[in-house]
Amino acid sequence: MKRNLPSCALLVLALCLVQCHPPSYHSPQKAAGAQEMIVLQDESPVDVIRARTAPDPTEMEPADLHGEGYLEIVENDFQNALDHPHSTFAIDVDNASYSNIRRLLTSGYPPPIDAVRIEEMINYFNYDYPEPEGEDPFAVSAEVATCPWNPQHRLLQIGIQGRKIPTTHLPPNNLVFLIDASGSMQSPEKLPLLQSALRMLVREMRPQDRVAIVVYAGASGLVLPSTPAAQKGRILSAINALQAGGGTAGAAGIQLAYKVARENWLSRGNNRVILATDGDFNIGVQSTAELVRLIESQRQSGVYLSVLGFGRGNLQDGKMEQLAKHGNGNYAYIDRLAEAEKVLIREMSGTLLTIAKNVKLQLEFNPTQVREYRLIGYENRLLAAEDFNDDRRDAGELGAGHSVTALYEIVPASNPPPAKTSPVDPLKYRSTQLLPEALRGDLLTLKLRYQRPGTEQSKGLEYVVVDKGLALEHSSTDFRFAAAVAGFGLLLRHSPHRGEASWAMGSDLGRSGLGPDPYDLRHEFLTLVQLASDQGVAAPYRDGRRLKAAN
Repeated sequence: MKRNLPSCALLVLALCLVQCHPPSYHSPQKAAGAQEMIVLQDESPVDVIRARTAPDPTEMEPADLHGEGYLEIVENDFQNALDHPHSTFAIDVDNASYSNIRRLLTSGYPPPIDAVRIEEMINYFNYDYPEPEGEDPFAVSAEVATCPWNPQHRLLQIGIQGRKIPTTHLPPNNLVFLIDASGSMQSPEKLPLLQSALRMLVREMRPQDRVAIVVYAGASGLVLPSTPAAQKGRILSAINALQAGGGTAGAAGIQLAYKVARENWLSRGNNRVILATDGDFNIGVQSTAELVRLIESQRQSGVYLSVLGFGRGNLQDGKMEQLAKHGNGNYAYIDRLAEAEKVLIREMSGTLLTIAKNVKLQLEFNPTQVREYRLIGYENRLLAAEDFNDDRRDAGELGAGHSVTALYEIVPASNPPPAKTSPVDPLKYRSTQLLPEALRGDLLTLKLRYQRPGTEQSKGLEYVVVDKGLALEHSSTDFRFAAAVAGFGLLLRHSPHRGEASWAMGSDLGRSGLGPDPYDLRHEFLTLVQLASDQGVAAPYRDGRRLKAAN
């Protein structure tokens, strides 16, 4: 016969079970340095993403941001299409800014305004652009619709899609891991996370690939000579044995890494140095300018550079961004293991195989259709108009399968002229005469110039863009999502050009542009918008210092 336990006995039993066996919850494997993510019933997405990477708020005071270094960004202003018809810039496939912003927001801090590079935020995401069909290694597309934060203006989206190449068809890789093993890399989100990331990459490498490891701390040294990837055990053992300690002699390490890459050169392969660091060089050559000159001297060898940033508190973002820019490479910031998988596994084919170099864009706006225009982002990639045809002028690189997105805000010529008069008097000795082509209704002409790897001869392409009057609600899913990310960046920067942008607009527009989202990155964007809104990101910061809010 069954007997019911008295209620008091049940209570005692429950307390014992709790003490002996605390509740266990299923949680994904956490990245090094991240808190354990415990997903409870009815937990909001905001709570989930905050738990992924957020440290204890007591661990990081605002003063800690003083140690982080960012290059000052002077935001692009509107240009008069009649006086300045050309807009010229180099492409950029970096996306470090977005993951760094994610790290800051999930830590409870408003991003310093110079950490917000809007073009990198936009290019963090993949877009469904048309694939190339001809002999050129990429396809170019354009879309024009209503600007969401200023409905009287138009928004132009330019998309460049690189040809996708299956991993099995990629050439062999000659990789040199250049690893910062200095004392500043001791924390869990630095060297331990880097080691986990490199282990993932090594496991995906093919037998024909080769790996060498150079470390730099107080001194630089070759930890692993160039080794066939078939010997994975040997490579992984070298990675596992890495320890952090000492100062940071970065310049010596860079020189040694390039030397090793040249000595193991693959004539029909990808030769690349992968620099992993927090950017805190404090021994030998230290200044950004000196390091850039060193990198520029090394890139002539044909060895490309990829930069992986790690850590917080003393992150030298600006220095790493410049090294990648001048090393014919790209820059990614790794804030968690999932980001390492994105950068080193899913996107590695594009990172390792360059299909076009020195890629430049030049737009000529038709003043009969455009009164003013503004390039959103790309401040660090602007070129003079005469640089477009100068093959000696270094520009950006495009990898296999990579896409590039650029947005322009356009003031139509049909808009009523501004109430204020021009600060410059009319010309007395010269007038601007329009050619008959200006009356055809073209919005602009887009010119693109590039070189194939291993050649110095450039090829030019030309496209005419027409504004068909598309309303925002009839634009493509990708257009709306890219616009949402751009508006989010304008808000984070407290841009004077943010117009009617708001957190709610970013959320609604982003939700309308979700589309296929296999890795939930677009959904995560919505969560970041909510985090920024909840935190009341109301005053901009520069390197940890609060600034006066922009009008």
